[in-house]
Amino acid sequence: MDEEGRRVSELYDAIGSGYALQRRSDSRIAAQIRNALGPVCSLVNVGAGAGSYEPSGCRVFAVEPSQTMLEQRLDRRASAIRGSCSPLPLRNDCVDAALAVLTVHHWPDRIAGLRELRRVSRGPVVVMSWDPDAADFWLSDYFPRLIEIDRQIFPRRNEFEAAWGKLDWQVVPVPADCSDGFFAAYWARPKAYLDARFRAAMSSFAKLEQDEVEAGVTALAQDLRSGAWQERNQGLLRSEALDAGYRLAVSRISTAS
Repeated sequence: MDEEGRRVSELYDAIGSGYALQRRSDSRIAAQIRNALGPVCSLVNVGAGAGSYEPSGCRVFAVEPSQTMLEQRLDRRASAIRGSCSPLPLRNDCVDAALAVLTVHHWPDRIAGLRELRRVSRGPVVVMSWDPDAADFWLSDYFPRLIEIDRQIFPRRNEFEAAWGKLDWQVVPVPADCSDGFFAAYWARPKAYLDARFRAAMSSFAKLEQDEVEAGVTALAQDLRSGAWQERNQGLLRSEALDAGYRLAVSRISTAS
């Protein structure tokens, strides 16, 4: 495992103990991912974590640097490899599809890693990520530096195009009752961000100093008690889903040089 893989492993060994509970697949997002993958019999899932969004009924090769995450995998039938994308320990065109969900921002060379996904897949490559060019939502009012950090580490669309050439770029709406506790999952349930157990399942919060987290939590709690948050976001709360910047990048054939 390379140095970056070890760093990510250490991060998720520290914060990942509750992922299987807090980061459960949301059925609507899962359906969108399955539709992008199409019918597949074999799949490599890179940054596989506890196994969210792996389609049932196919052979899975799970690549994950954190032992803590691997131990939470519910599907023990998958072939689990402790490692990272640099490079993948797999031969060319060895699986029907490749998948990576909210992990590319941890990769040291994102374009090289995306090309590795394309190399091992003879079919589609599907990556769920966050678009740094998307508009903020209300959480940035309370944790502004967190958003600034994420804008620096998440890949933009042109990086996917540099790796693959032509691709589909799909909006992933976040349902108001999203069951997968990633960063924007609780946009309609703000009290969740006051709970350290929920924040612990979001790697973004590990990038902040503790005093920054406490300041944001205190301000949010005050606004919820006073009704200021509800007044500012009453229009948002009538929505069933939010475009919070999450995207599926889908490569069906490689056209990059």
